[in-house]
Amino acid sequence: MSLIQAESLERLLKDILIKHNTSEENARCVASALVAADVDGLHSHGAARIYAYAKQAQNGKVDGYAKPVLTRPASSVVKVDAAGGFAYPAINKGLSAAAENLDQTGIAVLNIGQSHHSGAIGQFIEPLARRGYVVMAFSNSTSAIAPAGGIRPLFGTNPIAFSCPRENTDPLLIDLSLSKVARGKIKLASDAGEKIPLGWAINTQGEPTSNAQEALDGALLPIGDSKGAALAMMLELLCAGLSGSNFGYQAGSFFTEKGPQPRIGQFFLLINPATFNPNFVGQAEQLFMEVLSQPGTRLPGSNRLERRRQSLTNGIALDPRVLAQLHSLNAT
Repeated sequence: MSLIQAESLERLLKDILIKHNTSEENARCVASALVAADVDGLHSHGAARIYAYAKQAQNGKVDGYAKPVLTRPASSVVKVDAAGGFAYPAINKGLSAAAENLDQTGIAVLNIGQSHHSGAIGQFIEPLARRGYVVMAFSNSTSAIAPAGGIRPLFGTNPIAFSCPRENTDPLLIDLSLSKVARGKIKLASDAGEKIPLGWAINTQGEPTSNAQEALDGALLPIGDSKGAALAMMLELLCAGLSGSNFGYQAGSFFTEKGPQPRIGQFFLLINPATFNPNFVGQAEQLFMEVLSQPGTRLPGSNRLERRRQSLTNGIALDPRVLAQLHSLNAT
């Protein structure tokens, strides 16, 4: 692995995007989000994505110059039209607005439409938990999961994230997709010519496969089998249905530079816990302590925080092939 400082990587990614038809403001926002994923060791959502992002911006599959449009259809509701652009600027703008009056309203909803890949979506809600709020985040994505009993993918891997404050320490952060493994992880295995474990995916004939490319061409298996597929459908309706965006099977791929724009959606629920229970943080801590009292347990997200500390101290450990690709893109 090659070590690179977060600031250097962010500058490199920003320069690449600007050279590939992206505004400076959007490039900064996207680069920051990708580096944050790499800092946390979530490399399937980090700099490895920049090739597809840059080529899509260059070809217009994502509008690198798009400016998100924000509206407030109700007192506690914020809508953002990402206008076919990157998700990250739309998410930042929408969450900032949704949190403005949370101390008075107690609850707020953000729906983003006509959007793109939301990456490691948990990174956007963790700062709100540090401010004392409870937040849930959802996104639909391009088709990867088949409905229960089927073999043709219709639903996205559709990530879910949850974050809430803790007493005198980092917030709890849960961030997961509804497939047994993130599609980006399988893409990394395919790029490296590596096999994947059986049980992650099926091929186009519905057979279990250890071939990463066959998995990408086929369908990923959901967590919880038919229950996971049902949850994926629910998120399609929350994210795409409410925002009038594309369902997973209608969306263009995040990975290829050709084809239609993804234009998917995201949905966020923001809660001020003090509105419901002034002692929420203390009561939540009781639950966390009960979990940690059992040997061998940990709280979700704790490994991520440890990887973050290591990255910020020693530098980000990046695949040399990814780093070489970045320098090649920056030279064009």
